[in-house]
Amino acid sequence: MSNVSGKPKSKRRSGCPVSISLERFGDRWSLLIIRDLMVRGYRTFKEFQQSGEGIATNILADRLRNLETSGIITAEAEKADGRRVNYRLTKKGIDLAPVLLELLIWAARHEETAAPCALMAQMEENRDVVLAETRRRWQERDTTPLIPRFDGRQGKAR
Repeated sequence: MSNVSGKPKSKRRSGCPVSISLERFGDRWSLLIIRDLMVRGYRTFKEFQQSGEGIATNILADRLRNLETSGIITAEAEKADGRRVNYRLTKKGIDLAPVLLELLIWAARHEETAAPCALMAQMEENRDVVLAETRRRWQERDTTPLIPRFDGRQGKAR
């Protein structure tokens, strides 16, 4: 079994789109990595590791590899230092922006979170604007965080 690119596909549980999506990014960590790439502007292994989520290095390496194999992210050598790798969402990855936005809104509406209520209400009322800005930042490789960290720490992890 192979896809259009000729790469072999793993055997799927079913043909259900939700099941297939969960196979790609439905584990505990993959969507958090996607979140960090998409809205926090993180690019490096170290930034993901220091995101405040407590991911073990072996798990992080595995999830990055799986996301890359799935075509959701790509790894690029840094121009200034070829030994350093920067990760970036692919077109397939940035297409998850509406999903991630809806997860943020849903959790802020139905669960107790550290997300500022005013920010979440603004995002909910202006979905199209938020998504357009997310895509602009991705296209322009703008790593300015779209939303603040919700754990009380500001800025990027270094």
